[in-house]
Amino acid sequence: MTHFADAPSADLAGSALIADQTRKLMRVQRALRTLGDGNHTLLHAADEQQLLRDMCRVIVETGGYRVACIGYAEHDEYQTVQWMESVGIEKERLDALHYSWTDRGVGRAAPGTAIRTGKPIVGADLLTDPTYAFWREDAIRLGCSSGAAFPLLVEGEVLGVLAMAAAEPDAFDEEEVQLLGKLAADLAYGIANLRVREKHREAEATIARLAYYDGLTGLPNRMFLLERLEESMQTAKHQHQALALLHLYVGRFHEINEVLGYRSGNQLLQELGRRLQLSATVNETLAHVGEAEFALLVPAANAERAAQRAQRLAGILHDPVEVSGLRIDASVSIGIALFPGHATTAEVLLHKASAAVREARTTRGGYAVYTGGREELYTRRLALMGDLRHAIEHNQLLLYCQPKVDIASRRVCGAEALVRWEHPVHGMISTSEFIPLAEQAGLITPLTEWVMEAAFSQCYAWHEEGSEWPLAVNVSAHDLRGSDLVERVRGLFSTWGIPPELIQFELTESALMEDPASALERLRDLKQLDVQLCIDDFGTGYSSLGYLQKLPVDYIKIDQSFVMPMTVSNDSAIIVRSTIELGHNLNMKIVAEGVESQAHWDSLAALGCDLAQGFHIGKPMPASRFQNWETNWASDANLSVDDHLSMSTSPSKH
Repeated sequence: MTHFADAPSADLAGSALIADQTRKLMRVQRALRTLGDGNHTLLHAADEQQLLRDMCRVIVETGGYRVACIGYAEHDEYQTVQWMESVGIEKERLDALHYSWTDRGVGRAAPGTAIRTGKPIVGADLLTDPTYAFWREDAIRLGCSSGAAFPLLVEGEVLGVLAMAAAEPDAFDEEEVQLLGKLAADLAYGIANLRVREKHREAEATIARLAYYDGLTGLPNRMFLLERLEESMQTAKHQHQALALLHLYVGRFHEINEVLGYRSGNQLLQELGRRLQLSATVNETLAHVGEAEFALLVPAANAERAAQRAQRLAGILHDPVEVSGLRIDASVSIGIALFPGHATTAEVLLHKASAAVREARTTRGGYAVYTGGREELYTRRLALMGDLRHAIEHNQLLLYCQPKVDIASRRVCGAEALVRWEHPVHGMISTSEFIPLAEQAGLITPLTEWVMEAAFSQCYAWHEEGSEWPLAVNVSAHDLRGSDLVERVRGLFSTWGIPPELIQFELTESALMEDPASALERLRDLKQLDVQLCIDDFGTGYSSLGYLQKLPVDYIKIDQSFVMPMTVSNDSAIIVRSTIELGHNLNMKIVAEGVESQAHWDSLAALGCDLAQGFHIGKPMPASRFQNWETNWASDANLSVDDHLSMSTSPSKH
């Protein structure tokens, strides 16, 4: 009878134990959430104050703690704790409490003790412990029952403290403190790293001033101009615009040096530089590129506009310059070269603008446009444009495939469809040459249509042979803006009758961000066809997390610029890991491109990446060779698995 009488007590004890374990689990989970969001904050913080502010916000908003504050240890006579950021309590209130890290008074509370000892400190009961009497009214007002403080340690030195308070009196048990300690360690590292980066920025600014600017005129130098010119050419190429480079040569400079001395020659250059600088617009770049040479980069300019600009400059420089009491005619000649007509690299464009100066010396207006070699360049470009159109119309392009492999199972799970062009005269033409030609000639849509038709045809052939390998087709920003993209895809499904899961579409993040609203609408329409969608080159297009959540995509492909250096760069590895975690949290699978080695494969496998693509797996190959490649891969993959099993079951050697 006694046994049955004790049963209710046992049940109550069991229920209490379960409740206690549940509370502990919930505390650990909130600490993990805080740690995860905290690490995300570390990755995206642009400056130290933002990092501190966002970290406090994460602790309170994500972690559910009542108060979070960060203070730095001042090494003044009072050993003050300087509060930098706080959430949940006013920073002014913290300042009014005069926190310190001395071993007396307020300094014996958790924040000061954590700084003084370099160890995490837990304030067990803020409402009854006499040490926290000075804070009791605030604790009651804010609903805080327990608190903890974690030192911010960098290479053995305590920078400050991360302090927080919770509503539960039994918060901050051993497991929770251990996780929050990791958060504090990460925060300290982030602070130190941002400070190092700031020092590097300051040093780089000084070096840049020395490396990129001319000491005599204060203008950018040749190196600066070439880098700016390369950037401007890439922008112009992307926007399908031209630009002009004007090269100015001071004809009397050497004569003045010889007759009046170098100081007079320098005065001449300084005055001409001043006039040119006053004339240059905000969008133009003026540089001192040689002893007696200036250059002016004029964006979005054709030959006519460049000539007009040269005429204005000639007028500005026509007035004599007073040097050593003499009024001297500088005799400036201006040569003009244009992108893309004259050159597609900065060095060559500058060279051709300089060459045009020789022609300018003999002209009446003092300027000339470069002419040599232009016909040959234009002829080749025009010929290639016509040949490309013919190749598209007569099905003379080649479909290549680069395989994708499931990392966990090593199973081939599809490929990316790529286009190649073997010219009958010039041989294999680089995609970096003929894709821009297609864009400039208005052929990008016919080219995409050819790739889609070839991909559907190939998938149908594989499907008939019993192979279910999806092909991913790249869609450009131009295609995405087109109103008939979805109808073209629907028509191809009707034509070939293949299952929708055999076709995927890859869209670059930058293409999506050109017109986010329109892109979202087009993706939703594509998704209605039950195809799978992938964001390509993720990490390069600056899309927001809010926008990413709205996209009906199935895969995120991490750009190879992050994957390839991840085995040697901690920053790249962090970005890859964070992207994998982000994608999985959004129920998306992750594809890593640029997998070049076994080290890449192993690192991605450890991070839980889903699919891999790169030269370590297979280079782009003709679609006709894909099946044989897959057979060899499957054989090697099975052998690798068998070897692994054999090793794991072999007897141990001692």
